[in-house]
Amino acid sequence: MNKPEDKLQGDGGRFEGTTWQDLLDLEQVDVPDYLRIKSNPYLGDEDLPVDRYISQAFFDLEKDKMWPKVWQMVCREEEIPAPGDHHVYKIIDKNVLVTRTPSGAINAYINACLHRGRCLRDESGSVSEFRCPFHGSTWDLNGDFVGIPNDWDFKHLEGRDMRLPQVKVDTWGGFIFINFDPNSQPLAEYMEVMPAHFERFPLEKYWKGLHIQRKIKCNWKVGAEAFMESWHTLETHKQILTFTGDANSQYDTFGDNISRSVTPMGIASPHLEGIPQESVIRDILLMSGRMAIDSDEGLEIPTDITAREYVAKLNREMFEQSSGDNLQDATMAELQDAILYGLFPNFQVWVGYSGNLVYRFLPDGNNPDSCIFDVMILLRYPEGTDRPEPAECVVIPEDQPFASVPELGALGPVFDQDDANLPAVQAGMKAKQGGTVVLASYQESRIRQLHMTIDKYINS
Repeated sequence: MNKPEDKLQGDGGRFEGTTWQDLLDLEQVDVPDYLRIKSNPYLGDEDLPVDRYISQAFFDLEKDKMWPKVWQMVCREEEIPAPGDHHVYKIIDKNVLVTRTPSGAINAYINACLHRGRCLRDESGSVSEFRCPFHGSTWDLNGDFVGIPNDWDFKHLEGRDMRLPQVKVDTWGGFIFINFDPNSQPLAEYMEVMPAHFERFPLEKYWKGLHIQRKIKCNWKVGAEAFMESWHTLETHKQILTFTGDANSQYDTFGDNISRSVTPMGIASPHLEGIPQESVIRDILLMSGRMAIDSDEGLEIPTDITAREYVAKLNREMFEQSSGDNLQDATMAELQDAILYGLFPNFQVWVGYSGNLVYRFLPDGNNPDSCIFDVMILLRYPEGTDRPEPAECVVIPEDQPFASVPELGALGPVFDQDDANLPAVQAGMKAKQGGTVVLASYQESRIRQLHMTIDKYINS
């Protein structure tokens, strides 16, 4: 059985109880190498100025120097399956039209008419050509100029390149990414270790079972950072402590663009004492929102195995049934733990065999005090069957709780607990202008990596 590597690097103290690597020692199958990796180089302990979150000037630096240079997730490939299907993607002042061409390739165009600049498409959909709603200038799906009404008055366009300007596009795991920088490194290089770590989880074969979008009154980084550490569970999500090993979590950073947090499930928080195994099982089924079932009704809970073993066994059986795959080599960790990867700057996706959560935090226009939060859930379906239709994006109002979306199940109240904090974080930062943010050395190392990478773009 695989053995853990040396202690994680870092300065200062860290939790000395059961680690996630200790839990991997209890696995009854071979543990894949990617789970055994520990990568947490010391990134410093300096405070961060709050201006990084509240200042229009810093927001504009990100707008001018970072967002035009990074790979950013636009949508799922399954959302534009046929020629003419397209997705409109907006990021601050930029507007992109991502479409499926007649050959089946995916192209991304600047969403602006070359005549007077009107957006060619206001929303996602399906068309046979891109015709400007203002005067009727037209381009085909390959971006080639078809013509303009009253062309007798545009003789000066003869010989001019009137193709729609393209944006760099690539795919991974069924997701479509774009990069405005034509000289950017390939997506596969940008993603560093992430594709290798997802080899057991071919997300391109999953389908989008849920997509909820809502604005949150905070900077996009405040939103993203709330999902980069688990120790806020102790105060914010008290109800899940009976089955969440918050302080047992492992945090990793890889290069500039990839980070990971792993929080074990099926064990009680080390902050609690005397939690019976039966309570761990019942609570994780009822309140996790990520297990194969969300009820303990009719279950006879055994007393001869641990909660972690029982939940993994239950999930393995249900996930095998839904996907048709043999998951006998799946670890307990992969079947239940919160293994969350982040791709710089704003894309986060969970490892897993079903119910994979995806998060994205986009700036809300030019406003540093607001962001757009997307949450998706990816599901498996049996090999050889038709992929189910992807869920439509449901946009809910700012004042509508996530708990009002029944499809989110137990996740809705958890998101509402986060949402109760995030606008207050933004307001508190604005109240102490000129102040700083203090970060934990280890548990918030992913946040520090995010800011270090932002600085590399801003200072380049």
